Amino acid sequence: MTSSGHERDELDDDTSPAPAADPGDDGIRRFATIWSRAVYPATQTSMTRAELEDYLYPLARLLGEALHARPFTPAPGWGVGRALVDAHCTSPDVLPPALGVVESYLVLYGSPPGSLPVDEARSRCARLQHAIAAGFARALRERTLAEQEALSRAALAAQTAVEEALHASETRFRAVFKDATIGIGIADMNGRLRDANGALARMFGRSEEEMRRRNLNDWVHPDDAPGVWRLHHELARGERDHFRVEKPYQRPDGTVLWTNLTVSLLRDADGEPCYQLALMEDITERRLLHLRLRYEATHDELTGLPNRTLFAERLDRILAAGSSVKRFGLCYLDIDGFKAVNDSLGHAVGDQLLVSVAERLQSCCPAPSHLVARIGGDEFVVLISDPEGREEVTSLARAALAALATPISVDGRKLSVRASIGIVEGPTQGDLGPAEVLRSADITMYRAKDAGGNRYELADPDSDARAIDRHSLTNHLPAALERDEFFLEYQPLIRMSDGHVDGAEALVRWAHPVHGRLGPDRFIPLAEHTGLIVPLGRWVLEQAVRQACDWAVGRTLRVNVNLSPRQLHHPDLVPDTIAVLESAGVEPSSLCLEVTESALIGADADELKPLWQLAEMGVDIALDDFGTGYSNLANLRKLPATTLKLDRSFTQGLQRHPADPVDVTFVEGIVSLAHALGLAVTVEGVETEHQADQLRDLGCDTAQGWYYARPAPAAEFGRDWGCPSP
Repeated sequence: MTSSGHERDELDDDTSPAPAADPGDDGIRRFATIWSRAVYPATQTSMTRAELEDYLYPLARLLGEALHARPFTPAPGWGVGRALVDAHCTSPDVLPPALGVVESYLVLYGSPPGSLPVDEARSRCARLQHAIAAGFARALRERTLAEQEALSRAALAAQTAVEEALHASETRFRAVFKDATIGIGIADMNGRLRDANGALARMFGRSEEEMRRRNLNDWVHPDDAPGVWRLHHELARGERDHFRVEKPYQRPDGTVLWTNLTVSLLRDADGEPCYQLALMEDITERRLLHLRLRYEATHDELTGLPNRTLFAERLDRILAAGSSVKRFGLCYLDIDGFKAVNDSLGHAVGDQLLVSVAERLQSCCPAPSHLVARIGGDEFVVLISDPEGREEVTSLARAALAALATPISVDGRKLSVRASIGIVEGPTQGDLGPAEVLRSADITMYRAKDAGGNRYELADPDSDARAIDRHSLTNHLPAALERDEFFLEYQPLIRMSDGHVDGAEALVRWAHPVHGRLGPDRFIPLAEHTGLIVPLGRWVLEQAVRQACDWAVGRTLRVNVNLSPRQLHHPDLVPDTIAVLESAGVEPSSLCLEVTESALIGADADELKPLWQLAEMGVDIALDDFGTGYSNLANLRKLPATTLKLDRSFTQGLQRHPADPVDVTFVEGIVSLAHALGLAVTVEGVETEHQADQLRDLGCDTAQGWYYARPAPAAEFGRDWGCPSP
């Protein structure tokens, strides 16, 4: 049963007609409850069942009022059908239970008993069902059309937006692609270049059309980094998405283009590789600058040779674990007397000399396995990779010395060049690291220099250990003096006429915290070399003079103190000695300064002046180790000496029975000469009674040696020889 257009218009204008009779609110509520229970399982609404019941209650009331309205019209059914769709009860399964409840329960609960004949009530109920169905169908159709319309408009808008975005993206890409300052190329998976921008074409010196005919796989260069093509093949197989390398390319004009190359893999919607995108930045000028800076950082500016940095890198690489080089040789060369050239002829001449030395060394080392480097002012090294043996290294050292033997002409002067070379040769996987190798070569070079120079020496572990030991002692000397690690021992000087003690020689010792007790032969040369002998010598003088003061109670006892060559020439020798004597309250005659004969060889009047001043004060001067030098005996009268101390080497010949007549004659002659000049004679190294008797018979005045006593601390010396304790 259908409704007329008039009825639909009437529903749209008024969905709440005035009820003809009140069917009873309890019945309508009961009808709404049954209706919601039947409809709810088939709905897609977000409402709960109770909320749906509240929603259906006014609709049920509307149907009840329409059922007994006069005149009757089914138009409210249209509104109820629309209301069901508005509540999102849009599933086709909703309509049958909704209409079934209306058919079964609307007359029962929506109309008071007796208000309508039963047939009339059922007829009206049927027409309301038809109206509900029609309203539901029309509302659902309109809703579907509206949703389709919205979807169509949305799809059209989305398509338009996508097209606009794609156009904008393509426009931007083309602008970036065309105007970019870096080279951009797109290639297929076979490497064929599909597109290239102007920057890429200009970098290669070709047109864009020429670039499109190229293939990436053809751009192999001899200087390609190891593994660069392995990375490219992995990307082409889809095993990696990008890689970045520094890569060279050959230009048509023969020059090399260096680039920072980044290659990325482009995939399609299914994730399959489809294109390769290459970005190239021209770094040719930057690389040339880097190479220039690298060269300047690793090469000597004056000679052009590799410097210490590059030499150290090569040595590290050769000695590194896994190196392909099995053996190495190192010649460490230092020019003898180069400082004198700089000081006398100037640094400009010295620089020209160094350049000539560098050229001659390079001429001796033409092989690729030879590296000649300048690592210091006048220090050069030659590093040899895999020499055939030690002989090859020593032959090279001899060749270097021979090459330098020919005088070098500098500014019209003929300059002779001498050099000392230290050689280290051995396996690269030995115990020595780079620092130890260089230290050993340096030590060996100085050993060659100490041996007279203009020669080479081979590294020796024992010699290295001794040199390192000397270096360690030298470094600890200053602190040792501050920590009072030095102490004195005394050896008596015996008058040979009566066997009484005439004095004592003060001998310094070092109580080293690691090496133990060290004699003067271990550290005095080091102290002399470093200049520490001056404060050490003053300390010895102070201690010895103070001890002489303690021993002088009731008797006269002289103390002998050794004076080093550096102390002899120190300007404070005289004032320091006077200050020490005055501070201790000791007469100058209680002090004897021993000066070696070698220290006075060739000394002029100015150099002897301090000794004369001390001698005039009353300080005795002894000429120590006499007979070991080459002094003219006639010069003895010019020296301020009061005593000659014969070196122990002359006493050795007197040990034999019978004594060597030459030694006897020599000692006898020296004693006679000394006495004729008014000098006393002291002999060292007396070890036997026979020697003592012989020397007494020859006229020696005093003697010392183990026959009489070994050096001992002051307390033991005083106890053994009757000297009072302080």
